[in-house]
Amino acid sequence: MARPPRAVEPVAGEPAATADLGDERALLVADYHAGIEQGLRYERGVELPNNATERRQRLLALLTETDADRLVVLGDLGHQIGEPAGVEGDELDALYEAVVVDQGVELTIAPGNHDGDLDALFGDRDGVTMLPASGDVLGDGEIGVVHGHTWPDPEVLSATTICMGHEHPQVKLEDSVGGHRVESAWLRGRVDPAAMLESGTEESAELPTDATDPPELVVCPAFNDRSGGTWINVEEQGFLAPFLPAAIPDAECYLLDGTRLGPFRAV
Repeated sequence: MARPPRAVEPVAGEPAATADLGDERALLVADYHAGIEQGLRYERGVELPNNATERRQRLLALLTETDADRLVVLGDLGHQIGEPAGVEGDELDALYEAVVVDQGVELTIAPGNHDGDLDALFGDRDGVTMLPASGDVLGDGEIGVVHGHTWPDPEVLSATTICMGHEHPQVKLEDSVGGHRVESAWLRGRVDPAAMLESGTEESAELPTDATDPPELVVCPAFNDRSGGTWINVEEQGFLAPFLPAAIPDAECYLLDGTRLGPFRAV
């Protein structure tokens, strides 16, 4: 028997997924980090050529390939903590023109910790929807979206599937002679609802802990391959989101090509 389609389906070989939002088809990406080269120069003294055009072309190709009506960015569209300016501002302006103006694709942003002042750039532009930092539910209520740097709005837990970024999940794969490589990965697992909300809040106190059909949480890989990540199978590397890994203790790990590696703790 064929496996029924999931509400959120990764695009094979890419750090992106598609989702059915009722009357719209959405492309979901996380952690675009526009202007990261400028940031790395000032933060770490690392000099890298500007990759803005290639990033934008990759994203536009995915929008075309998936025939998406809406682009949903799961946080950290930009890289600077403050108001986007300079090279980053230019990259975001060009991205808006290419996606919204030229292709007619709506843009929804679930702000991340690097998007603190993104509203100053996009807040009043046609075709752009800025969500609360605590996330929201899209479409017919099936898809919850949040970046993951804060505790999510309890309403997000009403969705069938919750998608987040922030973590930049990666796996460290070792060979028999001690060499290793690091690959981007997806994490997917059923949520422990009690662990998904901040302890001590009224909502968490009232939340049932014996739900028979909790939402699935999808932790998306970073779109920007220069942004590093959390090695989810290395004990010494702590998770970034305040509710991980407790919220998905039995999550499974998948490579971008779809290879299932099994429970992330055992990879």
